[in-house]
Amino acid sequence: MEEFLIVDGYNIIGAWPELSKLKDTDLEGARDKLIHMLAEYQSYSGMKVYLVFDAYMVPGLGKKYVQSKLIVLYTKEKETADERIERLVTNLMGRRKQIYVATSDMIEQHVIFGKGALRLPAGELLVKIKQNRKEVRERIHPETSTKRNPFEGKLSSELKAQFERWRRGE
Repeated sequence: MEEFLIVDGYNIIGAWPELSKLKDTDLEGARDKLIHMLAEYQSYSGMKVYLVFDAYMVPGLGKKYVQSKLIVLYTKEKETADERIERLVTNLMGRRKQIYVATSDMIEQHVIFGKGALRLPAGELLVKIKQNRKEVRERIHPETSTKRNPFEGKLSSELKAQFERWRRGE
C-alpha cells in the first residue's frame, strides 16, 4: 500500500515548541528546519511527503518545488493551505493508497477525515519523527556494551572464580 503524508507547514511550525520559538526570530529558518526534518522522515519511513505552506496574502500563482526529494507546495493567491490540502487529498485518493494529513486544526482534521484521509495531530507527528531519529541512530551506532570487561559474559563461572582468587592474591 502506498502511503502519503500531507503536512500543513505553518500549523506544524506553530505547534512544535522548537520551531515555534524559532519562527519568532527566523521564519525562514523554521521552514528550512521543518523541511529538513520531514525529508529525513520521508527517507526513513518510505512515505511520500507533501509539505504545504500558506501564501494566502502573497500575490502569485503558487509554487511547487522538490527539496531533498520532499515536495514543497506554496498556495496561490487567495488560496489557503487548508484548501490546497483538501484538493491534494482528493487528487491522491485511490485504491491501495493511505493518506495522512498532519495538522492540529480540528476543522481541517474533520474535513479531510470526511474525504477518506487519516488525521495526524502535530504532536503525534513530532513523536514519530523523534522515534525514527532514535531508530536511525541505533542502526548507525549500535549501543556498545556498558560492562567494563567485555569478556565477563563469555567466561564460565568456574573461570571467573579462579580469576577472582588470583586478583585477591589467593
